[in-house]
Amino acid sequence: MTTISAAVRRASAVGLALTACFTALPGATATAAGPDAGTVTAGAGLDRFRHQRLDWHSCVLGPDDTTGKELAGAGARCADVTVPLDYANPRGRTLKVAISRLAATDTRHRIGSLLFNTGGPGGPGIGYSPLVRQIMKEAGARYDVIGFDPRFVGRSSQLDCGWPVGSSMFSAGPGRAGFERQVALQKGLADKCRATNASVLPYVTTRNTARDMDVVRGALGERKISYLGWSYGTYLGTVYTQMFPGHHDRVVLDGALDPRRYNPRLMRGVERENDRALSDWASWAAHRHGVYGLGRTRGQVLATVDRIVAASARRPLTVGTGADSFRLDDTQVPFVVFSGTADDTDEARAAFGEQLSVLAEAAAGRPTQLSPQFAAVLRGALTSEGSRSGSAQTAILCGDVSVPRDQERYWRDIERSRASHALFGPLTNNIGPCAFWDRPVEKPTEVRHDTPALIVAATGDPRTPYTGSVALHGLLPSSKLLTLKGANRHAIYGQYGNACVDNAVNRYFATGKLPARDRTCVKPGH
Repeated sequence: MTTISAAVRRASAVGLALTACFTALPGATATAAGPDAGTVTAGAGLDRFRHQRLDWHSCVLGPDDTTGKELAGAGARCADVTVPLDYANPRGRTLKVAISRLAATDTRHRIGSLLFNTGGPGGPGIGYSPLVRQIMKEAGARYDVIGFDPRFVGRSSQLDCGWPVGSSMFSAGPGRAGFERQVALQKGLADKCRATNASVLPYVTTRNTARDMDVVRGALGERKISYLGWSYGTYLGTVYTQMFPGHHDRVVLDGALDPRRYNPRLMRGVERENDRALSDWASWAAHRHGVYGLGRTRGQVLATVDRIVAASARRPLTVGTGADSFRLDDTQVPFVVFSGTADDTDEARAAFGEQLSVLAEAAAGRPTQLSPQFAAVLRGALTSEGSRSGSAQTAILCGDVSVPRDQERYWRDIERSRASHALFGPLTNNIGPCAFWDRPVEKPTEVRHDTPALIVAATGDPRTPYTGSVALHGLLPSSKLLTLKGANRHAIYGQYGNACVDNAVNRYFATGKLPARDRTCVKPGH
């Protein structure tokens, strides 16, 4: 099983990683309430879902189930929660949401159940409950840590559009011809989802995932649940607090999205942060020219990146050998570069350096070999191996918020952004499948209820910019903002190794008391 850090980087690489009065509601038998709960009401026949008895069983699905074995080794048990496909029609088709539970060990001081989401959207969570328990340190023993795979993700009811790729996030390339190829590709991806899954696509949404979370809460017998979300998980957490304002206890949102700006074009507006992150990485790589051979100065390294992209525009770059052989053109190479900017730890920077060294060799026409990690990234993004994850992520984004349909609108945005951000602008502003998707059935969630959440943010976050966390903090007056200064990193708590951040979050989980005021931690060396 991979780590949460790896999961967040993987989610970021494919698009992410991505959003008045506090009213207490009645407890254990409470239904979806509040003005933002849509058509789901007390009389809608949901009691049978919230009061269902869960069949807790071994998490191991078979002899090759590594995730299940690790969950079992940690003492976790698993169950399938039954939820309606359409909450407006609870007597209709149902789905299963797979969950894992790592029960509290400090039962005398048990606080309750904590649900978490690692991002994506579409990131699985069922396998990470032992790691969340670990990063929570002493506080973790006081919670039942609940991992869950959102609807149509992982072990839950599945969605697969049969895509030939696992990501829809590519660059438009240097000219109109590349953009036209992208229009055809993205329309084809949308058409495949409509052809294979039209009956469920309207219900693959964040709002329905939030409703599922509240069914899980009821099935667990909890009056309230605590919540931890990274990246897109901050938007899911925000939506949950707004739809079910009396049903949450302690809430931590790490790398937050401004819910007013949440939409399928999530990466628009992050060009400056990614230019800065790439430049900082180039300085790091320049000091290691003997290892990566990319240049002895920051300028030389950045020039090497430009040469790689230019070479891919003349002809696709062939990397790897045998089954792990790939051809990367000028719409795909920028995606690889973008994927490498989300994390400024030495481990992540070294992996990025190895990848660009491979691309530089390919650009020079020399044969290359791929590390297992790089091969896995390319398989997941560029082959049908990643179809399920790409399908789910896109369906959630497209089902949440509509985007412009006019193709020329995208082309104008690309050209406008290209002037200042030649590498990342044609990527972050490119057209996607949602331009060809059916329109969402519900309006986006508005923030109407204050929430005393702890918001964690890095000033140089290249995926969910710091401005998003500041904006959410402004929408939630009772929240507190915990800032890490000097880090070009997406998702901090429990993964970045900053004791100041980790201790502050764990103190909140243990005591339920937010810091008295907003607080700033500093990355060592800054």
